[in-house]
Amino acid sequence: MLFRSGGVDSSTVGRLCQLACEELRAEGYNAQFIGMRLPAGVQLDEEDAQKALAFINADKTLTVNVGRAANNLIMQGVEEYEHLEPEGASLQPARVDFIKGNIKARLRMVAQYEVAAMYNALVIGTDHNSENVTGFFTKWGDGACDLIVLNGVNKTQVRMMARELGAPESVWSKFPTADLEELNPQKHDQDGFGFEYDLLDKFLEGKPIDQETEYKIVRQYMITQHKRKPIVSYSPNHELS
Repeated sequence: MLFRSGGVDSSTVGRLCQLACEELRAEGYNAQFIGMRLPAGVQLDEEDAQKALAFINADKTLTVNVGRAANNLIMQGVEEYEHLEPEGASLQPARVDFIKGNIKARLRMVAQYEVAAMYNALVIGTDHNSENVTGFFTKWGDGACDLIVLNGVNKTQVRMMARELGAPESVWSKFPTADLEELNPQKHDQDGFGFEYDLLDKFLEGKPIDQETEYKIVRQYMITQHKRKPIVSYSPNHELS
């Protein structure tokens, strides 16, 4: 089994998977948990990452740095774009940085499935309801996996689970960040979708929140519908669905 290294979500999933594998081995099964670290260049929160790894205590830990591959892909892509578009056309730096962030997320999943194939393992997802509703995941990146552990719980509940499992405070209270943008390193998740996780979780639990935030949440859900739906297919004998 593998997981995508990161903050409280990955730490919680990782610890649960490690405990599950230990229980399976006690019952006579050949099970192991592999924790994968997937930095993209230099990891700015290295100290936090080490604490998370110690908490998870995986059977094996592997590290694959996707930084160089992401740099090569985005460089070639931008060069091709500028070659094919009318003279003088170019992408804005912020747009390039955003695209590169998604490349990192997808390369991380490529690396996980590579290792999963070697060990005949499952790739474990770390997304939860709060991220699912907002579409705060990369399509075919961290949104791709074989098994989801946190389905049905929100971010607040994930923090509670991590604390109950014995995670250090620096792990369960850490401000969530995908940390995919190089122009804005350690950017907080809530800055990406425009409202706080606490308010989102209250909404998901049926608790009252202000009308403006409720509108933002519903709008975010609607504009990210494509991430939660099956691939659109077309047959000459059927209408698009």
